[in-house]
Amino acid sequence: MNWNEVEGNWKQMKGTIREKFGKLTESDLQVIGGKKDQLVGKLQERYGISREQAEKDLDAFLRAQVEKPQTHTSGGGL
Repeated sequence: MNWNEVEGNWKQMKGTIREKFGKLTESDLQVIGGKKDQLVGKLQERYGISREQAEKDLDAFLRAQVEKPQTHTSGGGL
Protein backbone atom coordinates (compact mmCIF):
# COMPACT_ATOMS: atom_id res chain seq x y z
CA MET A 1 0.00 0.00 0.00
CA ASN A 2 1.41 3.37 -0.91
CA TRP A 3 0.85 6.62 0.91
CA ASN A 4 -1.47 8.01 -1.79
CA GLU A 5 -3.86 5.16 -1.02
CA VAL A 6 -3.66 5.89 2.70
CA GLU A 7 -4.24 9.59 2.18
CA GLY A 8 -7.15 8.95 -0.17
CA ASN A 9 -8.78 6.59 2.32
CA TRP A 10 -7.80 8.49 5.47
CA LYS A 11 -11.21 8.27 7.13
CA GLN A 12 -11.21 4.49 6.76
CA MET A 13 -7.52 4.13 7.69
CA LYS A 14 -7.68 6.20 10.89
CA GLY A 15 -9.13 3.34 12.91
CA THR A 16 -6.55 0.85 11.67
CA ILE A 17 -3.72 3.29 12.35
CA ARG A 18 -5.05 3.98 15.82
CA GLU A 19 -5.23 0.24 16.55
CA LYS A 20 -1.58 -0.15 15.59
CA PHE A 21 -0.33 3.06 17.18
CA GLY A 22 -2.48 3.28 20.31
CA LYS A 23 -0.73 6.32 21.73
CA LEU A 24 -2.18 8.47 18.96
CA THR A 25 -5.38 10.25 19.91
CA GLU A 26 -8.41 10.93 17.74
CA SER A 27 -7.40 14.58 17.85
CA ASP A 28 -3.91 13.67 16.58
CA LEU A 29 -5.41 11.80 13.66
CA GLN A 30 -7.72 14.67 12.77
CA VAL A 31 -4.83 17.13 12.75
CA ILE A 32 -2.64 14.74 10.72
CA GLY A 33 -5.37 14.53 8.09
CA GLY A 34 -3.54 11.93 6.00
CA LYS A 35 -0.23 13.80 5.79
CA LYS A 36 2.64 11.33 6.13
CA ASP A 37 5.19 13.84 7.46
CA GLN A 38 2.78 14.89 10.20
CA LEU A 39 2.07 11.27 11.13
CA VAL A 40 5.77 10.45 11.32
CA GLY A 41 6.33 13.52 13.50
CA LYS A 42 3.48 12.57 15.81
CA LEU A 43 4.81 9.01 16.12
CA GLN A 44 8.18 10.46 17.11
CA GLU A 45 6.54 12.65 19.72
CA ARG A 46 4.18 10.06 21.23
CA TYR A 47 6.62 7.14 21.25
CA GLY A 48 9.88 9.01 21.87
CA ILE A 49 11.61 7.48 18.84
CA SER A 50 13.80 8.81 16.04
CA ARG A 51 12.36 9.96 12.74
CA GLU A 52 14.05 6.99 11.04
CA GLN A 53 12.44 4.54 13.47
CA ALA A 54 9.02 6.17 13.04
CA GLU A 55 9.32 5.90 9.25
CA LYS A 56 10.46 2.27 9.54
CA ASP A 57 7.53 1.39 11.82
CA LEU A 58 5.06 3.13 9.53
CA ASP A 59 6.47 1.40 6.43
CA ALA A 60 6.20 -1.99 8.18
CA PHE A 61 2.59 -1.19 9.07
CA LEU A 62 1.79 -0.32 5.44
CA ARG A 63 3.42 -3.53 4.17
CA ALA A 64 1.35 -5.54 6.65
CA GLN A 65 -1.82 -3.91 5.30
CA VAL A 66 -1.02 -5.19 1.81
CA GLU A 67 -0.35 -8.70 3.13
CA LYS A 68 -3.64 -8.96 5.06
CA PRO A 69 -6.12 -11.31 3.40
CA GLN A 70 -9.02 -9.48 1.91
CA THR A 71 -12.39 -10.27 3.44
CA HIS A 72 -14.56 -8.65 0.82
CA THR A 73 -17.56 -10.59 -0.35
CA SER A 74 -18.57 -10.32 -3.93
CA GLY A 75 -22.06 -11.02 -5.06
CA GLY A 76 -21.00 -13.64 -7.58
CA GLY A 77 -19.05 -16.80 -7.72
CA LEU A 78 -17.07 -18.68 -10.32
